[in-house]
Amino acid sequence: MSIIDDYIKKNEGRFLDELFELIRIPSISSQTEHKPDMRRAAEYWKKTLDTAGADKTEIFETEGNPIVYGEKSINPALPTVLVYAHYDVMPVDPVELWNSAPFEPEVRDGKIYARGADDDKGQGFMHAKAFESMVATNTLPCNVKFMIEGEEEIGSGSLKTWCAKNKELLKSDIILVSDTSMVARDVPSVTTGLRGLSYIEVEVTGPSRDLHSGIFGGAVANPINILCRMIASLHDENRRVTVKGFYDDVEEVSNEDRRELAKAPFSVENYKQSLNINSVWGEIGYTTPERTGIRPTLDINGIWGGYTGEGAKTVIPSKAYAKISMRLVPNQDSAKIAELFKAHFESLAPDCVTVAVTPHHGGQAYVSPSDSAGYRAAHRALTETFGTSPVPVRSGGSIPVIATFEQELGVKSVLLGFGLESDAIHSPNENYPLSNFYAGIKTIPLFYRYFTEEYTQ
Repeated sequence: MSIIDDYIKKNEGRFLDELFELIRIPSISSQTEHKPDMRRAAEYWKKTLDTAGADKTEIFETEGNPIVYGEKSINPALPTVLVYAHYDVMPVDPVELWNSAPFEPEVRDGKIYARGADDDKGQGFMHAKAFESMVATNTLPCNVKFMIEGEEEIGSGSLKTWCAKNKELLKSDIILVSDTSMVARDVPSVTTGLRGLSYIEVEVTGPSRDLHSGIFGGAVANPINILCRMIASLHDENRRVTVKGFYDDVEEVSNEDRRELAKAPFSVENYKQSLNINSVWGEIGYTTPERTGIRPTLDINGIWGGYTGEGAKTVIPSKAYAKISMRLVPNQDSAKIAELFKAHFESLAPDCVTVAVTPHHGGQAYVSPSDSAGYRAAHRALTETFGTSPVPVRSGGSIPVIATFEQELGVKSVLLGFGLESDAIHSPNENYPLSNFYAGIKTIPLFYRYFTEEYTQ
């Protein structure tokens, strides 16, 4: 056992206790009542980096939530790793589906159950503890900086401006991110691509007030009925998105690249069983991994209107609403897609209703090269930890700021994630295996070592 492994082993319990303190802060960025919690989470991160051995830490104010910065420089001639993570989390609704309190972490069957256990408090905190372990054992091989934000789950609206204003402060040679997943518990992977995102809210308005469904039913258009028809028309019989121009800029992946992606282990039967579904669904002509990795999508994230409380209330509602997310692939522009959707959706509306389309947040897709020093370092580190070579994968998820980093800072990112598909991020009963939490803490110092070697060769 190396000196750093020994340090990690001796402090496993404390690392977990400190993570639990962070998880207990309900830092939900999308809900204004949790604004004070965003501050608490930022202050906790600053304290964590101070204690871990950073030479300098600071909380930067933004128009949104604070950004936490930290750094330790040991030699300007050595490379610098910039660690990115986020301290905000998704809402916990529907809370009645949780088996334990969302912000009171519990360990059951070797897993941490809590909101943020994986995304991204658990994964982000691995970096703080790996950094502490390297500093404490005098094994830090290069310079390190931290950038921890609180708006990732709502589009990182403040981060682009902040990065543009602080390019010198953030100067680095690689950005290291753990906010992605592994193929399976025993199959490590490096994420080489992320889908972009365009998030939209729509409102359909009919009569000026809710109406009695007996007196007015059949004579006045029901906005919920209309909205459902409009939404149903957004896909054709081949399950392709019908928005005009949606596929114009889509990057078509070559057959050779599709064969390479197919090498990642995947069982459609296990996939269906894990989700308790009878069959998979998606664009005709593509496999399940391709549908979530290299193809764009459109999904309804929520739909509501009228009366949804206990008992009956017979009304034709005045309004109906839906939230819609579109996951994008390389070359698709988030703002352009939002405009195309707006024009298309408005064109679907009959003259008996009015439609309002409101874009929320978005971001570009990202592809990371697999021939870089960062990728090679991640490959070597994961191989040493897990005893098997990792596979490159393209994730269906989005981290909008990753493309922003390359645009504003001119630095590539390495996506070194330790989550699992079964971790239920964004869902009730989010969890994170203890084994992955500790494996991440052990792997990250190896990445630093190998990146320094690769960089200085």
